Amino acid sequence: MNVSWRFAVLAFAAGLSTSTVAAEADWMNAVSTALGKSGSAMPGGVYRVGLARTDLKVTLDGVEIKPTLALGSYLAFTKMGKQGMVMGDLVLLGTEVNPVMKKLEENGIEITALHNHLLRNEPFTMYMHVMGHGDPVKLAAVLHDALGESKTPFPATTAPAAPSAPAPIDLDTAVIDKALGRKGNVNGGVYQVNIPRAEHIMDSGMEITEAMGSAIAINFQPTGSGKAAITGDFVLISKEVNPVLKALRDNGIEVTALHSHMLNDQPRLFFMHFWANEDVNKLANGLKAALAKVNTAKK
Repeated sequence: MNVSWRFAVLAFAAGLSTSTVAAEADWMNAVSTALGKSGSAMPGGVYRVGLARTDLKVTLDGVEIKPTLALGSYLAFTKMGKQGMVMGDLVLLGTEVNPVMKKLEENGIEITALHNHLLRNEPFTMYMHVMGHGDPVKLAAVLHDALGESKTPFPATTAPAAPSAPAPIDLDTAVIDKALGRKGNVNGGVYQVNIPRAEHIMDSGMEITEAMGSAIAINFQPTGSGKAAITGDFVLISKEVNPVLKALRDNGIEVTALHSHMLNDQPRLFFMHFWANEDVNKLANGLKAALAKVNTAKK
């Protein structure tokens, strides 16, 4: 290939990349406007919007749960050509479930699961998993209207907050990172660790990436004196379910729910939720023992 031709090819590729990025930003901005809440562009062309239930004051076993520990509604949008998809998890009070479900069902959003994630929490919260296909902007508008039947907070402005360094957290995060084999991030006073599975997860012909909700999620909220409350979910295939359940229970970690989140996932996945409030070293080692039973992605 001569030099002038090589430069022409590179210039074309650069222009294509720039136009692709611009198109991606356009539809994500339109989703933000329709939903009434801004989100973040994630790897794999996913636009993820957090809708934490900051309006709720939820306690469990004497621990006041931070929204980022277990009250974090989210919606994740993706677009491939003219096809789009949204997946999400809506945190709702019992009185909000049917009004929100009615709006979604009437407007073509599928309900893929409805269940608890925790036990004994007051007020008791339910978790509604949703999936929709079509124009992401139209899907966002439907979800905005449906969530209007709940008290899910929407900020007065959709402008993203300026990035800032996370506040220090009263946890030995190095112990957690070493045990889990992944480095986490501080979000709203909670240390969050995401661990993807090794497989490519598919649903309805589209890949369900980590940002869409296919990763193991483990959250730590400090409760003082070297202790932490933990919750989240293990994402498992069928043969892993009972080995992981045993490993958690053997290490003093309560299993609070076991269920599906999707309807047409390949491979078929099961989501195991858990809870404990204990010494962070003990919890990290217990979670490590459970993770050893799972086919997680290599770093």
